[in-house]
Amino acid sequence: MNPELNGLSRLEKNLGVSFRHLPYLITALTHKSHSNENPGLHPEDNERQEFLGDSVLGLIISIYLYRAYPDLDEGALSKARANLVNETTLAGVARKIGIGDFLFLGKGEEQTGGREKDSLLSDALEAVIAGIYLDQGFRATYDVILKHFETLIPKVVEQKHPFDYKTTFQEACQERFGVLPEYTLCRATGPDHDRIFVMELSVKGEVLGQGSGKSKKEAQQQAARQALEHLKGKKGSGTGDSLLQKKHRPVRR
Repeated sequence: MNPELNGLSRLEKNLGVSFRHLPYLITALTHKSHSNENPGLHPEDNERQEFLGDSVLGLIISIYLYRAYPDLDEGALSKARANLVNETTLAGVARKIGIGDFLFLGKGEEQTGGREKDSLLSDALEAVIAGIYLDQGFRATYDVILKHFETLIPKVVEQKHPFDYKTTFQEACQERFGVLPEYTLCRATGPDHDRIFVMELSVKGEVLGQGSGKSKKEAQQQAARQALEHLKGKKGSGTGDSLLQKKHRPVRR
């Protein structure tokens, strides 16, 4: 189901900005699958704004890193920026804001879990950033980006997880079910100096994700990430479906 236009004020609140020209925001949320199916309603998709937003975001992150970390060399700055603007990180930020709840999708994308796809979420976030820039200029865009990225930046610079999937999934379970997810070590392979751990995540006995890594913590992060990304595929009467139904309600901040 597509979001109602009169509900976009909730997204503006989550973003921390009020659009003067709302069509910039509507275009940012319009996937090409929707514009193809509804050319009269939303003739323009978000791809052009995504193109602009990618550059605006990269510039603002570059400026912040340059000023905040004078001791980092060019290589370290480039690595930090790349990790901050990659698809996974952007999708995580988009989920925190609740962008997925407001996307305009075609029937096919809706049915295949488009609201949970990292690619669609990251593209939409970049398009929203472009919309803010076109609507209110560079300074306002800088402030909005920093509001949502500033706590991530030191984690990335220190080479920690840019987005904490484990905590995000844990909070969802506690809020909706009053329980914590359980992580089980499935196996560990390789020599002692180069072990690979495989962890499984379950909620109320239902396995929702599996991940691997060179530490148990890394494997847990990957399992939580998989659980978040693939909830859409858990349709039915199980826990995964219940989580998904709750997740798609409008996000209140």
